[in-house]
Amino acid sequence: MQRRDLLKQAGVGLSVMILSGYGWCAPVAKVSSSGRPNIIVILADDLGYNDLSCYGATKLNTARIDSLATEGIRFTDAHAPAAVCQPTRYAILAGRYYWRSKQPIESSYYLHAGEVTLPAVLQKAGYSTACIGKWHLGFCNSTPDYNKELKPGPLEAGFDYFFGLPRSHNEPPFVFVEDYKVVGLEPTDPIKIIANADIPADAPMKGWSHGISVGAKVAHDARPGERIDMILAQKTVEYIAKQSGEKPFFIYLPFQAPHVPIAPAKEYHGTSQAADYGDFIQQLDACVGQVLDVLKEKNLEKNTLVIFTSDNGGLYIGNVLKTGHRCNGSLLGQKTDAWDGGHKVPFIARWPGKIAQGKTSDRLLSLSDLMATILAAAGVSMPAGAGEDSMNQFEVLCSPDVPAVRTEMIYQGIFGLALRSGDWVFLPKKGSLGMTAHQEIRWGQSYASIGLKNSEYDDKGILLTDAQPAQLYNVRVDPGQHQNLYSQHPEVVAKLSARLKGLTSEK
Repeated sequence: MQRRDLLKQAGVGLSVMILSGYGWCAPVAKVSSSGRPNIIVILADDLGYNDLSCYGATKLNTARIDSLATEGIRFTDAHAPAAVCQPTRYAILAGRYYWRSKQPIESSYYLHAGEVTLPAVLQKAGYSTACIGKWHLGFCNSTPDYNKELKPGPLEAGFDYFFGLPRSHNEPPFVFVEDYKVVGLEPTDPIKIIANADIPADAPMKGWSHGISVGAKVAHDARPGERIDMILAQKTVEYIAKQSGEKPFFIYLPFQAPHVPIAPAKEYHGTSQAADYGDFIQQLDACVGQVLDVLKEKNLEKNTLVIFTSDNGGLYIGNVLKTGHRCNGSLLGQKTDAWDGGHKVPFIARWPGKIAQGKTSDRLLSLSDLMATILAAAGVSMPAGAGEDSMNQFEVLCSPDVPAVRTEMIYQGIFGLALRSGDWVFLPKKGSLGMTAHQEIRWGQSYASIGLKNSEYDDKGILLTDAQPAQLYNVRVDPGQHQNLYSQHPEVVAKLSARLKGLTSEK
């Protein structure tokens, strides 16, 4: 099955709400361009809600990321707009649900010409902008030839500089790209990508189904699989160290851990109690620490907004479950699902003296809100018509007790949508709307092996014969989504069903 078949187009048009600062936050409307903060958005890949020690993990230690929560604010109800990465990355940069672009999510450039993006708006406002990490929003206007110039790409999206991975690190080509070119590529040794169907059965990476890349020895050697995030962290440190201070900077830093294949560097082997998965996360934590250290060394901490989050929920892995570590904690489901385990993510923000310190917020937040929130923090206006699915949450970062900005959002599994409205979550059909409880497609750990509990399934993960036609959960009283309340609240079902249909008809 092709990726575009799995990622069903789905979404909802949510109005943009731009609120000015109040309380003890600095009023953003009065921030001068010279006083604008530096901004770093750090995005983990497939990091679950329970994968940080500050969110409850006991088999691993993420002291450096935890320090952001101690010195800033930690959210307990933050969600990616989708349970897989590409739609979320688009929503972060464009403030929009991905179906609005109407571009195919494959390997070609996903942003359409003239689309307003967060880095482009900041760039126009005088920021130096850099993307250092996993891009995964495509290059070129057709399938890219990695032996040629890769344009359009991140630079056309508003970044002055790009260094990173074209796609996930289990997808070819297994190289780094800098700006428009593959790092270390030699004309006499070109890259060749071989489709999975054409790979010999005993070849490395055969099982990942994305194909492999061969040739280009120097380029491939420049991207050692177990040290990718360490290289990205070093590149980020170098970028920050080179800044003159004349212009604020915006860095989008999408790391690749803990996405499979799990590949910690040898110096991190055995450092956690959660198998190699925990080691990989502790390596990620150390990489985040390097970035925090250079901010301190350069006396930039006080004027830098740092945001840490993940692109979707975690993916359960058999040997990790045996250690007792659960990447998504007590949440139902995992990556790909519209159940909360597929999209509920850690979210931490720090800006000393500006946003709340040592606080926790239970306000609903979508990663699509990053665009409006960051622009508000920078004192930059949202262009008319841009980021229509982004809401300004800056006041919530500053004062977590203020009224909620967002009260509803769409959660997208790869086989359908769920609607969050207040404390209610409505799924218009049976199942996880992802892989976990799919009756025909098996991918990753099964419902039964994860040990999930839901009123519609038996202990073996088999859907009950009398399962209800749709699902309704109150996540305030039942955050694990154990009990389907569909039959108990027909009036809520009718209301949310109509609301979901109305919102998605805006497409």
